[in-house]
Amino acid sequence: MSAMVLRNSSYDEPGYFLAGVLAILIHVFFVAFMVFGLDWKTQPPEGMIVDLWSDLPQQAEPSPPIPQKMEPSKPTPTPTPRPIQAEPLPPRIKPSSPPPPTKPEIAREAETEKLKPVKEELPIQEVKKEREKEREKEKEREKEREKEKEKEREKEREKVEAERLQREQALQQKREQEALTQQREARQAAAQARMANEVDKYKAMILAKIRSRIIMPPDLPGNPTVEYRVTLLPGGDILEVSLRKSSGFAVFDSAVERAIFLSKPLPLPPDPALFSQFRNLSITVHYRE
Repeated sequence: MSAMVLRNSSYDEPGYFLAGVLAILIHVFFVAFMVFGLDWKTQPPEGMIVDLWSDLPQQAEPSPPIPQKMEPSKPTPTPTPRPIQAEPLPPRIKPSSPPPPTKPEIAREAETEKLKPVKEELPIQEVKKEREKEREKEKEREKEREKEKEKEREKEREKVEAERLQREQALQQKREQEALTQQREARQAAAQARMANEVDKYKAMILAKIRSRIIMPPDLPGNPTVEYRVTLLPGGDILEVSLRKSSGFAVFDSAVERAIFLSKPLPLPPDPALFSQFRNLSITVHYRE
């Protein structure tokens, strides 16, 4: 029974509360140390003062040492010097004089002396030659420039001449065109006049043929006039006759209409192009001519 009670009851470990209090105190102390014990501010470095010297300062001379009493020492034996043997001096060498110049060297010096003025004159001649060459080149370049200018002037003259020829050709073509137009207009006018004459001629022939077929009624007062519209076929046949304007006398109107039908075929010009002038023909007949 006691074992069951112990198993069911809650067991508290001894010292649990004290350990929690100590842990809290330690944390509080650590936080206070971090806040108040450490300096978190960063300060700029302080300036430095430097002294500049033009000369270094002289050091004080050290004071002479104070003599101390020394005990007398025993004399040391001095070594006897060994005799120095004199070494023999080397023999004196007399200074040698420069050898006299040989004949070939003297001849070469004379040749060089002779050639010196020639060497001085050579650059002047070369400069003159170079100047002459430059003058010749400048003359050649001037000739080339003159040739180019002449070519340009020749091209300009050719251009002006070509433009003049074009203007003349255009003017000539215009004149020829005007002449052709005038000729064409003259031919058309002549053709129209010829056609008008031909039309008038055949209209007069048609009217004369119709009048030759009219049986005129006698004793009509005045000069009555009747007008008919006649539709023709190619070849002169009559398709239709219609009265457009009466003369006021039925006898005269009927006589003219019978004469129109009796006159077929009516005379027409041989040119088919003129038939359009006779397709719808207007015929006017006067009682008295």
